[in-house]
Amino acid sequence: MSLKVYIAGKFVNKEDAKISVYDHGLLYGDGVFEGIRSYAGQVFRLTEHVDRLFESARAIHLVIPMTRQEVAQAIIDTLAVNNFTDAYIRAIVTRGAGSLGLDPRKTTDPQVIIITDTISLYPEEFYENGLAIITAGTIRNHPAALSPRIKSLNYLNNIMAKIEGTNAGCLEALMLNHAGYVAECTGDNIFIVKKGVVHTPSIDAGILDGITRGAVIDLATEKGLAVVERTMERHDILTADECFLTGTAAEVIPVTKLDGRPIGTGEVGPTTKMLRGAFQKMVRGEAY
Repeated sequence: MSLKVYIAGKFVNKEDAKISVYDHGLLYGDGVFEGIRSYAGQVFRLTEHVDRLFESARAIHLVIPMTRQEVAQAIIDTLAVNNFTDAYIRAIVTRGAGSLGLDPRKTTDPQVIIITDTISLYPEEFYENGLAIITAGTIRNHPAALSPRIKSLNYLNNIMAKIEGTNAGCLEALMLNHAGYVAECTGDNIFIVKKGVVHTPSIDAGILDGITRGAVIDLATEKGLAVVERTMERHDILTADECFLTGTAAEVIPVTKLDGRPIGTGEVGPTTKMLRGAFQKMVRGEAY
C-alpha cells in the first residue's frame, strides 16, 4: 500500500504528492518545518513541536492557515492513515505559490504538508561504538542574519558542513559559530561530560533549541546530574570524558572521536549509555 501524504487538508498517495514549481518553498527555501517522532503510537512532545513550528512561521511573517490544534490533529491522522506506531514525521509549511520574484506578498495559499515514514539516521553499530566527527570549516549562519531558532527550509549552511563531514568519511560534522565557539553539529545538538558534569552550548551560541536536547537536559537533571549550559570551545570537546549528540532522528548517539583524536577513552562512556537508555525508556512510557 502506498504511503499517504497530507497536503492542504487532503491525503494523497506518496507518488502523487506534489506542489507548484512556483512555490516559494522550492524557489527560495521560504518556509518552515519540524522533524517529529512517534513511539508506540504516541507522538513525542507533540505540543512542543507544533508550538515551535508556529513560532518559526511567525518569525518569518508566515501565517499558517490552520490552528495549532488542527495541525496537531493532522499529524495524528497522518500517522493513523499510514498505520504507523513508530515513525518519523516531517511537518512542513511553505509560503505558497507566487511569482519568480522575492516579494512574498505575491504568494498565495501556504501549503501545509505532513509526511510520515520510517527513519534510521545512523546504523546501530555507531550507537554501540560511537561516531567519529570532524570540525567543519563552514560555520553556522550569523545569528544576526537569521535566527538559528527558526527551523527554515533553507538548510544549505548545514548541508555544506555535512558535505565536509562525508568527504572526510564521517557521518556528522561539528559547526562553530561566528565567534569560533562550539555551536552544534549539522543536524544535532552536542553535549559533553566532564568530571560527572554534563555541559552543552547555550542558546546564545547560535544553536537550534532542540526538543530532544531539552528532554535530555530534563533526564540528566532527574538523574541527579549537574547540567551546565555555557560557552564552549573545541578544546572542551577534545578534553572531555564523554561526548554525545541529540536530535529527533538521532535520539542520543555517542561521539568517540573528533578530528581523528579520541574523546576520553575513545569508547562510549557510562553517562552517555545511561542517558541513552533512559531516553529510550522515557519515549516509550516505561520507568526509567
